[in-house]
Amino acid sequence: MAFSTRLQLIVVAACLAAGCSTSSHVLIGTPRPPIPPDSVRVYLQPPPRYEQIATLNASSQGSLALTSQQNMDKAMQRMKNEAAKLGANGILLQGVADTQSGSIGAGGGGTSYGNRSATGVGVGGAFALTSKVTQGLAIYVPPEDAPPPH
Repeated sequence: MAFSTRLQLIVVAACLAAGCSTSSHVLIGTPRPPIPPDSVRVYLQPPPRYEQIATLNASSQGSLALTSQQNMDKAMQRMKNEAAKLGANGILLQGVADTQSGSIGAGGGGTSYGNRSATGVGVGGAFALTSKVTQGLAIYVPPEDAPPPH
């Protein structure tokens, strides 16, 4: 099998493996009717009053994001989408971590034989695929307790 065909198969397999679930929740309260994801606000400190709806986990895995910020944006958007499905208008962010979700490696080599001599050369390389993992609490903040938008 040619090197480029093998590399293509590796990339396709990595994409298929990355298609696993990238967000989830565990209900701990009562869900509400769904809302638009852009209505979900992220809190670093708890608001004065709120109702807990669910614990959330999300990852940027499989997003093809290249930078740390792109990975963070994707994980946060997935968490907002999950919260919005539950009618939560807020997320109390509880944690962010980097995780290695895979790696891609490639190598090549060649040899040459001549009169009474042989030469061999090999080259290889690899890099890690990392993603962001976020954890939070989907919450409902009553309108009177929600801070004004920026």
